[in-house]
Order: sequence, then structure tokens, then C-alpha cells
Amino acid sequence: MSAIVGVCHLNNEPIHPELGMQLLQDLQHFPADDINAWRNEHVFLGCHAQWITPESVTENLPYFDHSSGLAITADAIIDNRSELFEKLQVGLTDRKGMTDSALILLSYQKWGKDAPKHLIGDFAFVIWDEQNRTMFGARDFSGSRTLYFAQTKELFAFSTTIQPLFSIPGIDKQLNEQWISEFLAIPITTDAVDLYTTVYKNVGQIPPSHTITVSDGELRFSRYSTLADENKLKLKSNEEYEEAFRDVFQTAVSSRLRTYRQVGAKLSGGLDSGSVVSFAARELREQNKQLHTFSYVPLEDFQDWTPKSRIANERQNIQSTVKHVGNINDQYLNFPEMNPLTEVDEWLDIMETPYKFYENSFWVKGIYQQAHAQNLGVLLTGSRGNWTISWGPALDYQASLLRNLKWVQFAKETRLYSKELGINKSRIFPIISKKVFPKISKLFFSNNEPDLPDLINPEFAKRTNVYERLQQHGYDFWGNPFQDIYEVRRKQFEMLYYWNITGTVGCKQSLRYSLWERDATNDLRVIRFCLSVPEEQFVQNGFDRSLVRRSTKNYLPDNIRLNQKVRGIQGADGLHRMIPSWNTLINELQQVIQDPIMSEYLNIKELKNALSIIEKDPRPELVFETHFRILMRSLIFHRFIKKHA
Repeated sequence: MSAIVGVCHLNNEPIHPELGMQLLQDLQHFPADDINAWRNEHVFLGCHAQWITPESVTENLPYFDHSSGLAITADAIIDNRSELFEKLQVGLTDRKGMTDSALILLSYQKWGKDAPKHLIGDFAFVIWDEQNRTMFGARDFSGSRTLYFAQTKELFAFSTTIQPLFSIPGIDKQLNEQWISEFLAIPITTDAVDLYTTVYKNVGQIPPSHTITVSDGELRFSRYSTLADENKLKLKSNEEYEEAFRDVFQTAVSSRLRTYRQVGAKLSGGLDSGSVVSFAARELREQNKQLHTFSYVPLEDFQDWTPKSRIANERQNIQSTVKHVGNINDQYLNFPEMNPLTEVDEWLDIMETPYKFYENSFWVKGIYQQAHAQNLGVLLTGSRGNWTISWGPALDYQASLLRNLKWVQFAKETRLYSKELGINKSRIFPIISKKVFPKISKLFFSNNEPDLPDLINPEFAKRTNVYERLQQHGYDFWGNPFQDIYEVRRKQFEMLYYWNITGTVGCKQSLRYSLWERDATNDLRVIRFCLSVPEEQFVQNGFDRSLVRRSTKNYLPDNIRLNQKVRGIQGADGLHRMIPSWNTLINELQQVIQDPIMSEYLNIKELKNALSIIEKDPRPELVFETHFRILMRSLIFHRFIKKHA
């Protein structure tokens, strides 16, 4: 609920008293409910607090406990409070008003450096242990809150954002070519795979699921959380699995409603956000609160170009959910003055780095602005739902049945699936066979894959050995169309770089708009439960994502709950919005291509080709097309570099 900063002398020498205050002052552009600092001769801790939970209103951060000699500053909302109260034997009279930072401190006193293993929630915190002369910090398992650091020969400093660290003598804004090469080489929205680094050579970050210990002049990192395959849950019936799902999911949603302000949610027309909203609205009704939903819709003059299996304007489906669930103040926003180009400079300020997600940048920021204007404390999402609550790839499951010679079940599932989708089984079998025999399929079909343009200059890529480094981190560049989806899912929880960017975006927006994005589908309890559920619960009787569909009966309307023919797509009108300023865009892209500095980093040959393809033909459907994508990313990168010229 805060931006935190701190600095300590690595050799136990005194630090200049103004040094810590400068770190704190660099956070002044963010709104704050309270600003405090704690210091001794060798250590400074600061907190730029934003009150979200009821307990945070009386929270004193940084806090020094004289009896234990521990000082803490924290940016945290802890969700498993009831469990921790029991484990830590907190008295009943002390529980209601106990702050999350106090719970973290008690956890550290009991479990030491293993404390983060016991915490569920969104957090980054740092503790100064006076007795052991050690600084200890941690970041939550998926990186929902950021924590950066910088080090000189004498000093160690940390901060929720990057900018304050440049006030440390000897820390400058020299760019990190290793990070930049990863950013440019990775085609998806992941920014980098080396999560200890940032775009600046002298600034690092503590990766998600990691702790940091600063002691005797040395920094040590340790990964404390891994999501290995859970032991499979064995229940007696579908109904028991559904009941177990509702129980764990309700717990996750309810814990994320803890705010003394209003509660909002991003709502699309699908299962994930719809499930979050349906569980939240029920709970809030008991608290005499209404849920405020925010839904992006395209401009009124936009002509939907998407295929029949997609829908750009989900208003009707959203209204169906709202009507069924009730207790919702639904708002539909099209942000007519915004587009991916108008928001570039502000997003660069928010992120402090270049970014890739131009397609949805305008409406994501617009929803935050609206939620802030209405004094919301929490903004619920279902961002990780595809890999947790709504997991269930029908065709891959059918392929696994065939691969394991389960003929009867395979025949049943393919028959029911084709019936539900209204398509002939002959259209399904070729897809399944490719998944059953990927090596053979690769021999026959690999040459049909189109050559996709690279954004990175090949010479820069070679000089930085970026492709070798990406392979060492287990990154699959463009994605193998024959890959095992179950292996892809495993990597989603094993490789931390897939979700670091999501946490970074949410955290930095929260600081600017003083509200927290909270994702119940990313709750550790929900993830562990979903990983423990047998696969046949996720695909059943011709339905993909079967468990959540069955579990939300009466929670969601059937036209949403049972829909597997059409899915929403956001940002489809992004390019359409830019057409009035198309010449401005083209002129800037030409400047990017002509800039000699850019030629060191970017693949100018591919950019010229891409520009020749799109410049005279601004069709809205190009918004997600690869040529337009590399052009927009090059423009964003160019503006970032210009800011640091």
C-alpha cells in the first residue's frame, strides 16, 4: 500500500542524514496519505504510504520494535491473515486491528528468512535486523509489487521505483545493453528473462519469489517459492470438486475485498473476470457495498473486423453478466480521446522503461483513471485465469486420451465437443493428430510457418549473445505450434519472467492512482488447488474449461457460462483510433528509421519493409499484425532512448 525506500552503509559506517530523505522526496509526485521515515546512524527506511485496507489507516511505517530490535518498511497486503493469526498464536482481541506489516514482523520473528514462504498476498518489504546487523527483504511469488536496488562500494539502497535510486552518489542512468537486447529480441510482452537486471546498468531488481539478504557487505538472493506439480486431489464426485473450487475461490476473492474504500473490477464478457465479479458482488452485498465494474468498449464508429469466433464489443455479454449477478454499478468506457499513440509518453513515465503492450495501453490506463476519480481502493481482475480457474484445453486433452489409448473416452469427448461447437469431427481430427504426433507433424508442416520479422538488429543480437542467453533461460522464441500445452502451462508457473511484467504494470499504476489491482485467479491457494485437480475435471462432456463452467452454475448466466464458440478481444479498435493522426504516426516512424542511434539497436531493414506495407493502407485489422507491432514497439523504444539522450 506504499512506495518504500531505504539505504544502509555496507561497512557499518554512518550515512549522510540527507541521503535517505532525498530518496523519499523523489516519490513526492505520487499521492500519499502519510509519509514517514526511520533512521539510525547506519540505516534509513522510508515509506510513502497510501491507505487501502482498514488497518492501514492506523499503520505506522516504517516501524521499529524496540523489544526485538527489528525495523520494517513494507508495501504489502497480506491475504491469509486468519491462517497467520493461528500459526503465530495472535490473541483474539489483537487480531482485528493488527496491521499487515505487524504480521510480517511477527512472521520474521518466528520463521526468520523462511517467513515469505508463509505469506500469501501482494507484498514487497524490507526488515532491518539490528541484532544481526542484517537487512532482509522479499518480493511476493509473482512480483505483484516491485522492488529495485542499487549498490556502490559503500552503500546499498532499495526503492519501489527506479528514479529515487539515481540520487545515490555513483548511480547513473547508463543503459544496460543486455536488458535492451532481451527486450528487443523477445516477441511477446515479456520484457526480459534475466530478472535481476533492469534497463539501467546500475539498477537491479529483486525477482519475484525471491528474498535478498544484505550482510557483511554482501548481497545474497534466494528463491523461496516454487510451484511444482501438486499432489493430485482425489475426491468422490464432480460435485465435490465444484464445492472445493467454490470454497477456495471465494476465500481468494473475499480476502481481496479488504478496503475501507469502494471496490471495483475490470469486467469483460468472459469467464475469468465474470467469475471474479460474481463471487465479489455476492460478498459485497453482505457488506452493504456495491461493486463498480469498468468495461472497455470500442468507439461507436468502429466496424468489427474480427473473425466469427471473436467479438470486439462485449457490451451485450457484459450486460448479461451484470443483470444475472446483481449488486453491480456497471460502466462502459470507450475513451474517445485516447489511442496507443497518445499514451506513449505517460506510459514511459509510469513504467520507467520501454514497454510493448501498446494494443491495450489506452483503455488499461483509462480504467485506472476512472477508478481513481471514484475513490476506489481495489480494482479486481482475473488476469491469470486462463492458467488457473479456466484451465482446460479440449483438443489437447483429447489428444492425450488418444495418445494413452483411451479410445472410448476419446470418442465420447470428440463427439460431444464437435456437437457443442456445431462443427464436423473431420475438422477436429487433423488438429488432434498434430498434437498426438508432434515430431511427425513438425517434419511435414514446419516449412509452412511464415518467416516473422525480428525487431532487434542482427549484429546487436550477435554482439550481446542474446539468443544464446534466452535459450539458457528456457525461453521459446516464437512458440512452437506443435508444443505440448501442458508443458507450456508448467513453464507459466516455473519461469518467473512470464508474470513479472504484469506485476510491474499493476504496481506502478497503483502508485500513480492510489488503488491496488488484485487478482483472485493469481492467489497461491487457488493456483495450488488448480494444479492439484485431475485433468479430467477441466475437460468434460465436450466442454473445455469444464470445472469453472460447472462451478459457476447460478453464479453466471448460461449464455456466458457455457459459451465456447465466441471469445472477446480487447484493443481491436486501437489502430482505428489512430487513423485521424496517421500521417503524424508515419512521420515519426520515418524518424525512427532514419535515426542513426536506432540503427545500432533495431533491425532497420525489417522496419523499412514493415513501413512500406502499412503506411498507405491503415486498415484497422493491422493492429495485431506483426509488421505494425514491430513498428509501434520501435517508436516506443525510440522515445525512451530520446528521453535519455
